Amino acid sequence: MNWRNPWLLPILILVLASAVQLDLPWWSLAVVAFVVGLAIAPTGRVAFWAGFSGGGLSWILPAAWLAYQNNGLLAHRVAQLLPLGGSSVALVLVAGVVAGLVGGLAALAGCWLREAFRAPSAA
Repeated sequence: MNWRNPWLLPILILVLASAVQLDLPWWSLAVVAFVVGLAIAPTGRVAFWAGFSGGGLSWILPAAWLAYQNNGLLAHRVAQLLPLGGSSVALVLVAGVVAGLVGGLAALAGCWLREAFRAPSAA
């Protein structure tokens, strides 16, 4: 399948992961990214970056919104527990990177699984 718009896969992962994570645990992000990578990601590189950006944004956007809503009080307290110097911005970014890695690696695994079962082409 030839995808002309490079933002389609990250937006698809972002929307589906955000919707699914409303009722399911945090790791449902990995399931969504895996299925999207398995079904429609054209290459491993595209799958990883789509999963990374879509998964990361699915955590950064709500975390930043919630931190903004309460002036960063809770994020500041949680960031004090971690070696982040109490920075709520750093906490939001770390959460986004963690979610991005989860989503990217899951989408990459899905794409690689599809490639593993694809019939070898006669070259």
